[in-house]
Amino acid sequence: MSERTTGGAPRADLVADTALALLAERGMRGLTHRAVDETAGLPQGSTSNVARTRQALLELTVRRLADREAKVLALEEMPDPRGGLDSLVDGLALATHRSLTRNRELTLARYELALEATRRPELRAYFDATGARFRDQLSALVTALGSTAPARHVLSLVAWADGLMFNCVAGSFNAEVPSLDEVRAGLRELLGGMFDDASAPAKTAGEPG
Repeated sequence: MSERTTGGAPRADLVADTALALLAERGMRGLTHRAVDETAGLPQGSTSNVARTRQALLELTVRRLADREAKVLALEEMPDPRGGLDSLVDGLALATHRSLTRNRELTLARYELALEATRRPELRAYFDATGARFRDQLSALVTALGSTAPARHVLSLVAWADGLMFNCVAGSFNAEVPSLDEVRAGLRELLGGMFDDASAPAKTAGEPG
């Protein structure tokens, strides 16, 4: 059996892409080797040849998720810190809005995998490692902008973006997807508060508030 599909794409990518689509559509219970074969139009047993166990299938899917999300986030297109705060706001707003709109299915699949990782320690380490590239780059960006607490600021940024995406994709705001301008405004408020606080001079005793 060829490792490549007739369209030239690696079969492993087809299997993983189909798994991501199934996770978004049916949830974790709907992800089986047989379901991947049927949905992808592959001969029975094809998925097992690529990923023998469920753990192997999940790891393959997490790797593919990381590759596809890297394209969504476009890390190589992230702004030069020399462009200042507004440049970073524009870059992060675009990446976040992409996850809310044309990559909504991928975002849903990520939440399914994140929840599964809480029940599978062997998947937890694997899942967390795939996110390190983005966190490291974000840390470098906020540090270059003058952050005095990059770890805390990165956590706040990721928590804000994840909270927005979860609520607008799977939560109570799922019918109210914000516009790019609204995402940009929210990030500007968050980042502006971070860096305004970091750069504000300390008040002296007796100085009015």
